[in-house]
Amino acid sequence: METDRYSSPLSERYASREMQFIFSQDMKFRTWRKLWIALAETEMELGLSQNGKPVITKEQIDELKAHADDINYDVARAREKEVRHDVMSHVYAYGKQCPKAAGIIHLGATSCYVGDNTDIIIMTEALKLVRKKLINVIAELAHFAEKYKAQPTLAFTHFQPAQPTTVGKRATLWMQEFCLDLEDLDHVLDTMKLLGSKGTTGTQASFLELFNGDQETIDKIDPMIAAKMGFKECYPVSGQTYSRKVDTRVANVLAGIAASAHKMSNDIRLLQHLKEVEEPFEKSQIGSSAMAYKRNPMRSERIASLSRYTMVDALNPAITSATQWFERTLDDSANKRLSIPEGFLATDGVLDLCLNVVDGLVVYPKVIEKHMLSELPFMATENIMMDAVKNGGNRQELHEKIRELSMVAGKAVKEEGKDNNLLELIAADPAFNLSLEELQASMDPAKYVGRSKEQVDSFLQKVINPLLAANKDILGVKAEINV
Repeated sequence: METDRYSSPLSERYASREMQFIFSQDMKFRTWRKLWIALAETEMELGLSQNGKPVITKEQIDELKAHADDINYDVARAREKEVRHDVMSHVYAYGKQCPKAAGIIHLGATSCYVGDNTDIIIMTEALKLVRKKLINVIAELAHFAEKYKAQPTLAFTHFQPAQPTTVGKRATLWMQEFCLDLEDLDHVLDTMKLLGSKGTTGTQASFLELFNGDQETIDKIDPMIAAKMGFKECYPVSGQTYSRKVDTRVANVLAGIAASAHKMSNDIRLLQHLKEVEEPFEKSQIGSSAMAYKRNPMRSERIASLSRYTMVDALNPAITSATQWFERTLDDSANKRLSIPEGFLATDGVLDLCLNVVDGLVVYPKVIEKHMLSELPFMATENIMMDAVKNGGNRQELHEKIRELSMVAGKAVKEEGKDNNLLELIAADPAFNLSLEELQASMDPAKYVGRSKEQVDSFLQKVINPLLAANKDILGVKAEINV
């Protein structure tokens, strides 16, 4: 490890090796060579010839294939110092390994043929990895929701106690947001297309020259290249580059996932403050350098931190897309080299953290019950009032009495630090005609969670289980957290 220069924390601390490889030099330049092979093969198969002789031979193709993966980086780097052009440097280096094919590498293409098509291929592979991890996060949440679907807990609106829900029902809210992200991701993934080979301004003028104006043959080039590279089609029109709107769409998917993860992590952090739910804490983990007793929600905090970066990063492709001039400008290049890889690396780190946190999430039912019972008398007042009316009371009079007694009990809790004694106050008032025992019997939290359990069952059965069944081959991913 080099310690005398900057290294990205995304690679050193957060992103997985799998995602890092997708954005590695090896992946990039091996893909360049595969694209050059696909182009040369296509030109050969379409009968590119001069004076009746083929311009490209199978022997040349075989030579290119023999050196598709053993990239001579030293030659390419030395050449780039001379010519200041990365594509031509790698054309030169490939040609040094393939002397018979050197003259036909990159024939008819412009730099964006390898650069842009590779970017699409890399983003597609990265989206597939994000998709796999996203589905596994949903699967972990499904297990959690199933386990705790009937566990009553205080719900909060405005972070103030509200009508109870269940721990599992709350998890379905997190899950549903991730499902919306998955819908967006699948749409973008299913509509990814290659640039193809359209020349310097997207007009295919070079191929018009190569194939002597044969329009029918030229129409076959892009579909053949797409098929060889595992894509259904190419974008029908372009300038020199594919539209940078594509990068915007991809980055927005990542930002959506980040927003969902951030919301979940915020909820977990608040619940950990309440001591109701706790993220996993390693046996030898240190929570604070000063306060040895602390168990900080550092993984959830890191989810929020990386998610915030990803959401802001999505502005880069949007602004780049908006500021491209005519058929292309190069002010996208340096920005793309940063924004797209780092958006994916950060999202990858977020999803690994989500997997780790949800898999080890600890629930404390006794604390949850204590909090619930401290608030439940206020929430049960409507039911108490109904029971009192059935015992002969006047609804309007009882409503006013409950309001007044609630204020008294609330004051005792907030100003004097006492326990909630609303039930005792109601029992002592003859207008209600209810004993303390009868009132306490009505304090079963399960009576106040509505259809939470049934909603969890329905959501899992109708939405989540079919999704997981359709993707069973990619389930079982476990995340390794570096720090």
